[in-house]
Amino acid sequence: MATSKATEEGGFTAEERAAMKERAAELKAEKGGKKKADELQSLLDKIAEMPAEDRVIAERLHALMSKIAPDLAAKTWYGMPAYARDGKPLVFLQNAAKFGTRYCTLGFQDNAALDDGDMWPTSFAITTWNDTVEKKVSALVKKAVS
Repeated sequence: MATSKATEEGGFTAEERAAMKERAAELKAEKGGKKKADELQSLLDKIAEMPAEDRVIAERLHALMSKIAPDLAAKTWYGMPAYARDGKPLVFLQNAAKFGTRYCTLGFQDNAALDDGDMWPTSFAITTWNDTVEKKVSALVKKAVS
């Protein structure tokens, strides 16, 4: 997952530890009664902080999610944009810069209806957003929320 060096003891990378701290803060905010509008603003703030290449992908994904899955709640999850059903993330975007990878990862959690036999993909690399990518992501999201 991460390309940064792990600690000498074989523990988590600095990026992984930072993501866990972000998740702990998200959980604390949820328990404190964080409002849906606040969660959306947190997502938009995280997108705004991304480097330009990642931000374009995240903004286009957010626009697509708002259009085809408006019933999913926009929020952050481990500091990444995510879209949840009943409080549980269904779709998320891991931006490339977060863990120093060469592509963003669009991921789906186990509550996504992507089942296809005994084995199916749950994450996808995105290097750029274009019409072809948008069509593929749209079809995946529509299937995931069905």
